[in-house]
Amino acid sequence: MNENLIKELSKQKIFPIIRSSDPETVVETVETAVKSGLEIMEVNVVNSSIYSAIKEVSKHAKICAGGIITSMQAEAAILSGASYLSSPIFHMNLVKLSKDKRIPFIAGTSSANEAYNAWKARIPLVKIYPITAIGGPLYVEDLLRPMPFLNIIPQGNVKLSEVKKYIQTGAVAVGIGRDLFEGYSLSAVRERIEKTLSEL
Repeated sequence: MNENLIKELSKQKIFPIIRSSDPETVVETVETAVKSGLEIMEVNVVNSSIYSAIKEVSKHAKICAGGIITSMQAEAAILSGASYLSSPIFHMNLVKLSKDKRIPFIAGTSSANEAYNAWKARIPLVKIYPITAIGGPLYVEDLLRPMPFLNIIPQGNVKLSEVKKYIQTGAVAVGIGRDLFEGYSLSAVRERIEKTLSEL
């Protein structure tokens, strides 16, 4: 299962991060991303109403429930149909729960030490967050030079125009939220995803 997730994300390259407090907006945005050619995406659990959106969209997309920091949130996300869990932190309670439930977990790390410890805990994918604030593509390159075995997803204020550079440095995929969605109509979002995918 973990190998499949890594393989699928490495093909997809763009990992959309959908964040809204409105379940209807979440559903419409996920549907747009699917039509654009993306199968796996993160839906940030900003409030409890988002679980209903995850339940609806998980029928036709592979949803990663994001922003998970407690076991209670993780349990609710799994019950709602989330295929994966993602957190801005690396917490052993979430690691244990994901293993017990056989649900892949993407842990949030910032430092080389955290990323290595997450890998030692058998976490298949490591989110490097907030990547823009801590060094961008060069940071990913520096991190992977001594630890090429890490499967990395840089995330945190990444621009769509930077995806190619991150992939070239060795990232499995790149998490993009604000720069992909904020201020754009759904048709514009679709066009931007399709254009970026065609250039990768």
